[in-house]
Amino acid sequence: MTYAKAIVFILSVLASLAVLPLSTQATALTYNLLAHETACFYTWTDVPEKKIGFYFAVQRGGNFDIDVHVKDPQGKTIIQADHENLSDYVFTAIHTGEYEFCFSNAMSTFTDKLFDFEITVEHEARPTTKTTGNELTEKTSVLEDSASRVGYFLTEISRNQKYLRTREHRSANTVISTESRMYWSTLIESVAIIGMACLQVVVIKGFFSTKKGGV
Repeated sequence: MTYAKAIVFILSVLASLAVLPLSTQATALTYNLLAHETACFYTWTDVPEKKIGFYFAVQRGGNFDIDVHVKDPQGKTIIQADHENLSDYVFTAIHTGEYEFCFSNAMSTFTDKLFDFEITVEHEARPTTKTTGNELTEKTSVLEDSASRVGYFLTEISRNQKYLRTREHRSANTVISTESRMYWSTLIESVAIIGMACLQVVVIKGFFSTKKGGV
């Protein structure tokens, strides 16, 4: 009897681990948003009470800021963020249907914005497994809680990695921009110095030159 319970417990564990990864759907993209452009993306929820995670980070361009708004299937604005450069949201999809995620670079005159974003749809309902015995049920529940905690910690690690990657990209872009500004400023200063030197030569030469017929 103990051996049979162990077999059932192992099968329930495998079933739980097999079903959990299927309960989450994620879309991660990188998009180059042109000046005055508004780009919209969509995700679909087939049942209510799903959790939708929304993350974006501007990697390059201007002040690293864009406007973002999210609408539900009824056209109601859920999230409205202006001049944001990095944000992470989680909300419950009350209605079934298509949710709209729009990014706007209308404030920029000529600068493009490169940003990463990820939309995650997760169904929090736990998988049901047929078990026999109170002890086996408690063990299965403890295992599911542990798997949920592991998933939460993995999500936190993933978010921290995204944040560090964004900081790295921004620092690299700052270095490149600084190098470009230093190059052009040095070039302009060099041209200005050469021009002033030539002008001084011409002026001094004019002081010592004599007109024709002069003494």
